[in-house]
Amino acid sequence: MVKRILLALVTLWLLSMLVFAGGRMLPGNVGRAMLGPFADQAAVDVLNREMGTDRPVLVQYGEWISGFVTGDLGNSYAYRAPVAPFLGTALANSAKLSLVAFLMVVPLGIFGGVVAALNRGRAADRIISVTGLSATVVPEFVSGIVLILVFGVWLRWFPISATWPDGAGILTQIYYLILPSIPLVLILFGYIARMARAGMIEALDAEYTRTAILKGLPFPQVIWRHVLRNALLPTISVIATQTVYLIGGLVVIEILFHYQGIGSLIYTAANKKDFPMLQAGVMAVGALFAFATLIADLLYARLNPRIRFGGSE
Repeated sequence: MVKRILLALVTLWLLSMLVFAGGRMLPGNVGRAMLGPFADQAAVDVLNREMGTDRPVLVQYGEWISGFVTGDLGNSYAYRAPVAPFLGTALANSAKLSLVAFLMVVPLGIFGGVVAALNRGRAADRIISVTGLSATVVPEFVSGIVLILVFGVWLRWFPISATWPDGAGILTQIYYLILPSIPLVLILFGYIARMARAGMIEALDAEYTRTAILKGLPFPQVIWRHVLRNALLPTISVIATQTVYLIGGLVVIEILFHYQGIGSLIYTAANKKDFPMLQAGVMAVGALFAFATLIADLLYARLNPRIRFGGSE
């Protein structure tokens, strides 16, 4: 566990250097981006000096990373306000959308993979595999536009915007998030179903499964007690990484459905050259990825006690 945590910290440190350098490599000038193309150059220089963007890069990085470690995310260049409240609101919104999509895709993906494995080589297996693979390769903006046209414009079953009215209850919020969740479900269903199918087939062909059947155990009990426990091991890692995708890979969906989440926040910050907001957003996604990977390792070890971190026997 200590090694895993240290590895996650090193990964986040490397990510901080990459995102900081990447932000500085974006074309344009921060002061010019904020004041507009017709602003006087003297005013642009004064603004850059006030924000400290004219100082050496290493000095800027040192001040930012030291503040980040202590919980100070800095002030947004665009909004002239602390970054933390904006980041917290965006993460909460993305978490709501991700949770709705997660609760839809994980049961569907595992169920589809189990059904496909139990019907290996039959029509049900082919239909689930082909459907999942086809849905995976369709970009979110294509499926999102189709869903908006069909269910939002023509049938009017769902709102075309994911932004609910002020004071809306939890059920109303879920109703507004169903339509933007479906493109995410379509993308992730194929990955989860394929991993669950592969794990099920491997477990079904294992010796312990044949032994349980030869002992006379009912087939449903064999599936539940022996097969699923081992079959879900590789699926856990996929679910963990795809969960982070639900949080950080929502740029297209959030912009398409006018939703103020972390993906939309990062996209807007990059356009406005709002470095503190951009860096905080990317680092937040990186921290979520590291945390989800750590949780996946713990669940993997919990389901399979033979696993030893660090490769020890």
